[in-house]
Amino acid sequence: MTTNAAEVPTKSIINTAERWMPGLRVARTYQRTWLPRDLIAGLVLSSLLVPQGMAYAELAGLPPITGLYTTVICLLAYAAFGPSPYLVLGPDSSLGPMIAAAILPLAAGDEAYAIALAGMLALMVGAICAGAGLARLGFVADLISKPVRIGYLAGLAITIFVGQLPKLFGISVDADGLLREFAAVLTSLEQTNPWTLAVGLMTLAIILLMRRFAPRLPGILFAVVGAITVTVIFDLGARGVDLIGVLPQGFPSLAFPAISPGDIPLLLATAVGMSLLAIGDTISTSTGFAARRGDEVDGNQELVGIGSANLLAGLFQGFPISTSGSRTAVAEQSGAKTQLTGVVAALVVLSMLLFVPGLVRNMPQAALAAIIIAAAMSLFDLAALRHLWKVRRSEFVLALVSILGVAFVGVLEGIIIAVVLSIIQFFNRAWKPHYAVLGKTAEIAGYHDIERYPEAAQTPGLIMLRWDGPIFFANANLFRDLIRGRIAAADAPPHWVLIAAEPITDVDTTAADMLVDLDLELNAAGIHLVFAELKDYTRDKIVSYGLLDTIDNRHFYPTLEVAAEEFHREVRDAGT
Repeated sequence: MTTNAAEVPTKSIINTAERWMPGLRVARTYQRTWLPRDLIAGLVLSSLLVPQGMAYAELAGLPPITGLYTTVICLLAYAAFGPSPYLVLGPDSSLGPMIAAAILPLAAGDEAYAIALAGMLALMVGAICAGAGLARLGFVADLISKPVRIGYLAGLAITIFVGQLPKLFGISVDADGLLREFAAVLTSLEQTNPWTLAVGLMTLAIILLMRRFAPRLPGILFAVVGAITVTVIFDLGARGVDLIGVLPQGFPSLAFPAISPGDIPLLLATAVGMSLLAIGDTISTSTGFAARRGDEVDGNQELVGIGSANLLAGLFQGFPISTSGSRTAVAEQSGAKTQLTGVVAALVVLSMLLFVPGLVRNMPQAALAAIIIAAAMSLFDLAALRHLWKVRRSEFVLALVSILGVAFVGVLEGIIIAVVLSIIQFFNRAWKPHYAVLGKTAEIAGYHDIERYPEAAQTPGLIMLRWDGPIFFANANLFRDLIRGRIAAADAPPHWVLIAAEPITDVDTTAADMLVDLDLELNAAGIHLVFAELKDYTRDKIVSYGLLDTIDNRHFYPTLEVAAEEFHREVRDAGT
């Protein structure tokens, strides 16, 4: 069978297009048997997208309608550029407070300008995420460690909860800061509208009870329908309950958000922090759901997908979005087979905007507050905090500092604190890695940490140390001082200091100079600095630095056992 030469470049073009737009491959290979499940999953998903989209828009300090614009655009964009058949993107409760903290002070009450600022923020997040994917930089999400992330989200939960209390009680407060706002709520409780509070608590109760006892059912949908029904039956609008009202009909046209150049630095700083969260959410969620199905994850293409969704959202009066684990779970449980599920859900929401914008006009604002509070409660992972307390107190402290930073310093400041803490945590572990003094036991072969095995015997005249990390500029002196300290603590001056060097992954030039000086210092005292099990990669670096001009080439051994045998032979020969 011959292949037409023209078919080769055509196939190459198609493969390249499908590589960067997985939706094209889905369209080409779509099977009719998948259609009923994608349609049903899309219809079920759309029932959650409307109330959540509006609620999270309000959380971001924006008109509820912008949450629906954002929802539609990000689902359609991800269907084209996203590789996962079941991942659902949309407005996110963890990003909402960050958006509000960034845009509201700059907008100064101008709603149109707040929308423009949010759009520019989405463009920045999109550019960072898509750029990270194209550059294969998905690992940057690791800049926020799990304990810091747990604390950050818990701090957000507290901030969100307190911020929604005025809407839940139907009162108005004017205060800045978590403590001041909470105090203002307490002092204004006599202004509570009982109807507002009742419908809000009813909505919250339905969501929480169904989450607990019927997690597979769309609890938010039942809660919203119940709130609207109660509102209509008891005419709560006439009883002082704030309602959503009729949404603007139609869909915005493509437009680049126009903002003041002076506002760009703050937005860019916020976009970096939001991108880290969005990347972390996307990689962890897609990996988790893929593992359940035995699928592989293209992490970099996932970043291109979420980046594209943010870019397009920013051009249609939208705001930054992330991956939603809860909505992804709903889509999966409803039988979603491909990205068509998101397209169906987006078209249902779009149809509501175009043809029935008054569908949710009787939804109480307190119901939206209840949805947001329920989402905030899911962000506060008490079980994870308890686990950190039990297994590693230092990481619990990191989580606690993140909580306090977000709750009492500020959302934007909190994400900066979270990133800085993660970096400090990483640097501290690299700077001061674990080390062990090794000895030999009769029961277990090899050499072991004498702290864990007190019965392990040390050979007289031989100090055997294991250093579990790289030696570099920041810890070179720490390594030197460790050896000096062990020599000073010995009963008699040793003949050898033997380093179990297998865990040493790197030696930089600063550390190399330190080793030369240390070897000369030890040699002057009649002590040899000896290495065993040094990785070839690390040994090659030592050779390139010229350390073998000072450190005897014979003092590098393949195993600890060989080194110990040579030590015994050398000491025996010296004694004869």
